Amino acid sequence: MPTYTVTVANLSLSPQQKSQIAEAITAAHSAQTGAPRFFAQVLFSAANEVDHFVGDRVNTAPQVYVHGLVRDGRSIDIKQALMSQMLEEIAQIMDISAEGVWIYLQDIPATQMIEFGRFLPAPGDEAEWEKGMSPEKRAGLPE
Repeated sequence: MPTYTVTVANLSLSPQQKSQIAEAITAAHSAQTGAPRFFAQVLFSAANEVDHFVGDRVNTAPQVYVHGLVRDGRSIDIKQALMSQMLEEIAQIMDISAEGVWIYLQDIPATQMIEFGRFLPAPGDEAEWEKGMSPEKRAGLPE
C-alpha cells in the first residue's frame, strides 16, 4: 500500500535507527489512516557526500527526506497529522531538529496501484480486499 522511501544526507543510519524509523512510519500510517500495519513498506537509501545540492551548493547539513506514495482519498487533516507524527518521531530518533526532516506525500489513485497481485482497494475497503489474499501470503505478513 503506502511506500515510504527514506533518504538521508550527511547522516548514517544504524540498523537500530532504520528499525525505529520503519516502526515510527508504520505506526503513524496505521494510526492516522486506519490501514493495517502490514500495508506500509519502508525503503532506505543514502545520498553520497557530493551528490546532494541545495540550490547550486553541496549540502553539508544532516537531513532526512521521507517520500511517501499513498492512496488518494484521505483528507488534508489526516495527511497532515500523519506527516506531523512522522516528523516528530524521526527527528527524535535521529537527534536532529525538525528543520532537518523533510516529508513529501504523493497521492495515487488505488486504481493505479497493484500490490500482492491485485489492484488496491479504496481507503476503508482494506478488510474486504485482505480476504482475497492467499492464506500462505497472509500468514507471512506482520500483524
